[in-house]
Amino acid sequence: MSYAAGGMMAVTFQVLEGIDKGRTFRDLPTPLTIGREEGNVLRLNDERVSRFHAKVQFDNEDIILTDLESTNGTRVNGTVVQIRRLRFGDRVAVGRSLLLFGSGEEIAARIAEMEKAGVQPFSSAVSVASSDVTNPQTVQMSTLAGQIDGNIDFDINVKQDVTVTRDALLIGKKPLPPLPQKMSPSQAARLAEILDFFHAGLTQATENIQAKEDGTQVTLYYGDWQKILTLHMLLARYLRAVSEPESQSS
Repeated sequence: MSYAAGGMMAVTFQVLEGIDKGRTFRDLPTPLTIGREEGNVLRLNDERVSRFHAKVQFDNEDIILTDLESTNGTRVNGTVVQIRRLRFGDRVAVGRSLLLFGSGEEIAARIAEMEKAGVQPFSSAVSVASSDVTNPQTVQMSTLAGQIDGNIDFDINVKQDVTVTRDALLIGKKPLPPLPQKMSPSQAARLAEILDFFHAGLTQATENIQAKEDGTQVTLYYGDWQKILTLHMLLARYLRAVSEPESQSS
């Protein structure tokens, strides 16, 4: 990680695709905005990029990317995001432009660190080892770091009716607890990563559901069922980490 004049954290983006392909925006001071209009520290000549498309800032030792309600959205590694932590080697898509976060040296250092830790560089969060039902699929999860402040003491009775109003989601007559308020950008990004991970995992695990015509029963492939069990286990670990923070080191 480098610093700009004045001690501000600096970041580097390389343009992989788009009109500005081949350009490198090196050691840009944060906070900064990305967009097509003058006034952006990282200005792109891309008509599908909003005037002020996204913001990059440093918070709590994290580099945070926030979409500024852009017209065409922001993607990180192919996933649409509103807020997300950036890591060296991440690909940020805005409009028709594809940006690579980090310099060559920063990305190489991250790869070396991951390989030293025995982690496959830039692997997807959920991976399937085999599609053969006789050889059960296995699901692996990359570590998602983050501590969430909030009260999760709530008993969800899924046998009751679920009601969605303009202001709340109700289980029976009891509303779900609100999300923690006044989170820092880093905390918000970490929480969004966790929720995005479980949302994507459930989407993948249920996309091949087969239902009877009368709607009384659905079936899942064994590998998809294993994905759901893995998500179940990960949720249990997060709940334990929230109630017993010291358990994260055990």
